[in-house]
Amino acid sequence: MRADLANDILRLTAEHLVLVLSAMTVAIVIGIPGGILLTRRASLRKWLLGFASVVQTVPSLALFGLLIPIPFIGGIGARTVIVSLVLYALLPILRNTFVGIAGVDAAVCEAATGMGMTEGQILRQVQLPLATRTILAGIRVATVTTIGTATIAAAIGGGGLGVFIFRGVATVDSTQILAGAVPAALLALLADGGLGWIERRVSPV
Repeated sequence: MRADLANDILRLTAEHLVLVLSAMTVAIVIGIPGGILLTRRASLRKWLLGFASVVQTVPSLALFGLLIPIPFIGGIGARTVIVSLVLYALLPILRNTFVGIAGVDAAVCEAATGMGMTEGQILRQVQLPLATRTILAGIRVATVTTIGTATIAAAIGGGGLGVFIFRGVATVDSTQILAGAVPAALLALLADGGLGWIERRVSPV
């Protein structure tokens, strides 16, 4: 029985990691360029940040329910879960990218312009490096939150460590609940510590 439980923990932990990594990859690909766009298009800030903020207020199960009927991105399974997790992860990445770049000292950008650098060069060589710590902080928050939120995936057949939690609640089995909750908590702690270490190593300040 213990061997079976250990195998299930490894399998469901792997499923959980796939959900989180898939969602975070998409969220980063969307969120960082989106945050950069917000620094260039003031008219979009209210709408994009507002949308991302509203998504944060929607309960996980309710968001799953709203997405399931939508063609191509909905349905029962991991696809709907990943879309939901991406939507939840967008706000901290969007906001921190925008705040990090917008917070770069204007005098530094003016000096770079005086040296003949183009807007693209200033972004790549000045603003993004100086905003690295803030951007990574947003990614870290989004990752830790996503690890926790992904436990709800089991409610719509998405797999992951939430399978143990739902099974344990249904059978009033604390062992099953702990089998899902403890690995999820450890993953969150490892992600927080690991990304924090990267943040300190990569940041120029």
